[in-house]
Amino acid sequence: MQPLDPNPAAPEIPEDAGESGSLRKYSVLGRVRFRLVAEVGYWLIRAICSTLRWEFDNWKVRAERLSCGQPTVYAFWHGRILPAVYYFRNFGIVVMTSRHRDGEYIAPFIRRFGFGVARGSSTRGGRSALAEMMHRIEGGLDVALTIDGPRGPRYVAKSGAVWLAARSGCPVVPFHISLHRRWVMSSWDGFEIPKPFSRALILFGAPILVPRGAGENERAAAQEALQRSLDDLRIRGDNHWDTE
Repeated sequence: MQPLDPNPAAPEIPEDAGESGSLRKYSVLGRVRFRLVAEVGYWLIRAICSTLRWEFDNWKVRAERLSCGQPTVYAFWHGRILPAVYYFRNFGIVVMTSRHRDGEYIAPFIRRFGFGVARGSSTRGGRSALAEMMHRIEGGLDVALTIDGPRGPRYVAKSGAVWLAARSGCPVVPFHISLHRRWVMSSWDGFEIPKPFSRALILFGAPILVPRGAGENERAAAQEALQRSLDDLRIRGDNHWDTE
């Protein structure tokens, strides 16, 4: 049974969150296509993920973050986006999406699930997107990063989450979602789509604390801790189904 995790109306997200990726540069037909794909994707994933049976590991971390009143920087692997989007829906979390064409499909899709959007990536516009995410943290919103995105290498954590933590003083909370039954795409990230009525295990790592204004050595230590935690969560989660 899922622990009590209220799914409230999303906190108010400023209208300009993510609007730098305007669709105005595309034709009317192109804009319609982006919106149509987002709408179809929303209802399809909602239909599939509503059948998932959730299990939890170290739930107390999530409970403490819900009750503490301080924003959180969440970090997870790119290949587990779909179950993460569904599980964390309608909490007003701000996420980063690419400024490339694929981001135009993804941004309206995740907005339908109640997320804010900061447009950019490690390959394009990353500095401005991180600055926007920092602004949202200062406004009291949680943020989340697919920490090996947008193009890998797979399972190698990048530095954005630790940078945000060092600037804000908010902790990084790594998590992982392991699906018992899923389709795995032949993409760089091994993108996973849950099969209907699958079981889903969500594992939370201990918060990683980075002092505000941390120096290079402190940030490097935090980065190593984040990589170790995400690796451990992935291995334990994905091996969980083999032990039953």
